[in-house]
Amino acid sequence: MSNPGEADLTPITSVRQLAEWFAQGSKPRAAWRIGTEHEKFGFRRDDLSPPPYEPGGIRAMLEGLERLGWEPILDRGKPIGLKRGNASVSLEPGGQFELSGAPLEDLHGTEAELADHLREVREVAAPLGLGFAPLGFHPLATRDAMPWMPKGRYAIMRQYMPRVGAMGLDMMLRTCTVQVNLDFGDEADMVEKLRVSLALQPLATALFANSPFREGRPNGLRTLRGRVWTETDPDRTGIPPVVFEPGFGFERFAEHVLDVPMYFIMRQGQWIDATGSTFRQFMARGLPGHPGIGATMGDWADHVTTVFTDVRLKRFLEMRGADAGSPEMMVALSAFWTGLLYDDAAQKAAAALVRGWEVAEMQALRVAVPEGGLATPFRGATVRELAHVAVAIARDGLRARGLGEERHLAPLERIVESGETQADRWLRLHATEWGGDVSRIMAAAAV
Repeated sequence: MSNPGEADLTPITSVRQLAEWFAQGSKPRAAWRIGTEHEKFGFRRDDLSPPPYEPGGIRAMLEGLERLGWEPILDRGKPIGLKRGNASVSLEPGGQFELSGAPLEDLHGTEAELADHLREVREVAAPLGLGFAPLGFHPLATRDAMPWMPKGRYAIMRQYMPRVGAMGLDMMLRTCTVQVNLDFGDEADMVEKLRVSLALQPLATALFANSPFREGRPNGLRTLRGRVWTETDPDRTGIPPVVFEPGFGFERFAEHVLDVPMYFIMRQGQWIDATGSTFRQFMARGLPGHPGIGATMGDWADHVTTVFTDVRLKRFLEMRGADAGSPEMMVALSAFWTGLLYDDAAQKAAAALVRGWEVAEMQALRVAVPEGGLATPFRGATVRELAHVAVAIARDGLRARGLGEERHLAPLERIVESGETQADRWLRLHATEWGGDVSRIMAAAAV
């Protein structure tokens, strides 16, 4: 597998070249696919502690999956991921195990892929005494108790994060997400999809809230993960106003990303710290202390992955606002956004729902929903009422696809009808059956 940054050594000569990189993601409708990614916390079943990289931990998990037909991805000789076909397994900084699913034609394929992956994980994890639980924020471990994975770029990020936000290291070590990656047809389609999904991302954050505990106690929030992202790095997170400005498109987004501070580049298999420069400065004058190194398209592709907006534009759109959750909720996340954005009528209905919303309102809602959840007020209604409308639009969109995919929205329909999210359920169990023992969540959430 090619090293990051060294897969494409084409020199960068213009901003238009960078905009074209995004534009190359445009696809005809028949080629649109659904790619689902999710993360989960490993834990030792005997004491619930997070497993180290080695011995008997995350490395052993990777090597066990390798025996099932996965190919290793190495960093300085150590396995830090796996690849099989168009799917991959990767590690987040604290050892969170991530499946990046293949681009699939429908949600039934997503469900089957997830089931196969979890079956393999259980098969490998059982002899190691490990379990895996998809939750938005680690409910038990302190930051210091989390291990660090041996990925070179994480060492650079570990030093940088405390300079720019109070919870950046928590984001790296103690959060898990589920996201879906969706395609766009052309620039106009990208713009509408990006605007709709950014506007509705706080709603998804509330619907998928699944992190009400911290270090063995209720934290006062429905989604601590949602709060973490408001205190990580304002230069690269949130809802960027540029998306809603007149004339926005691929080139305007490229201009925005050019001014995001860099983390790193790779040369000759080695990570180079680039945190003192924006990409625009790197293009103009190289990196201080590294004469002769110029910006390449491979560097640009890497840099785009370090932009952590609530919806990230790459050569597709990544919906990034949700806590990791139960397997059915993982598929429901993909169902929600596929229903809203892969049918013309549903997409127009979703665009009408958010029409007139100001960026400042969306940003304020994003800050409010981690605590208020579905009860958060917004524009004369509550997030729960808006979610009811959005889920109904998604159902219509899935029904129009004619594949029977609307059944995957069932868990969201239960949430909007009852008002009880995954987080609310955990809090109810904590106050009743668990007798205040938060540690019981690990077995209850284990997949």
